[in-house]
Amino acid sequence: MKLYYKPGACSLASHIALRESEADFEIEKVDTKIQKTETGDDFQKINIKGVVPVLKLEDGQFLTEGPAILQYIADKHPRAGLAAEPGTLERARINEHLTYVSSELHPAFAPLFSASATDEQKKAARNKVGLKLDYINKLLSDGRDYLVANSFSIADAYLFTASSWCGFVGIDMSKWSDLSSYVNRVSSREKVQIALKAEGLA
Repeated sequence: MKLYYKPGACSLASHIALRESEADFEIEKVDTKIQKTETGDDFQKINIKGVVPVLKLEDGQFLTEGPAILQYIADKHPRAGLAAEPGTLERARINEHLTYVSSELHPAFAPLFSASATDEQKKAARNKVGLKLDYINKLLSDGRDYLVANSFSIADAYLFTASSWCGFVGIDMSKWSDLSSYVNRVSSREKVQIALKAEGLA
């Protein structure tokens, strides 16, 4: 398999999941601004949507959309324990968190990464991100180490990735102490560190 990624982007979650699962894969960096891969390929021919992550499967097919890729990795490598069995409440909880991050937290950051966003739009975005982080911090305030069943899952890979963007956009996470502790806990995982170093982030 091959993961097409952009350093620190949402593709980091898929990268972490691949490392945690000890899958056989390679990575290739993408410059989404010019739509070229590290080896010079036209990224539009790989993903017409023009965004990462993209996972090239063993048979040459391409899988897109982070939550879909994360679940594929988890189901492909069940011994890694990255997701509960389909049909269980624990799996539904994982999907619940994946959906929240992808539909609420992730897009809330968009104006903060936009060169065309006004100061007013960025201020509104920071407030919106803050509300999402309020919810997550409250969720983690019960003392759990990870989101579901106190076991690291694909939902944690995605939440960690999105939460880490606070450091890139100047949001001080000290207000959300439980979330900050969680981010540090996930960051200290061996496979997470390997992924971060491979992307030049650590």
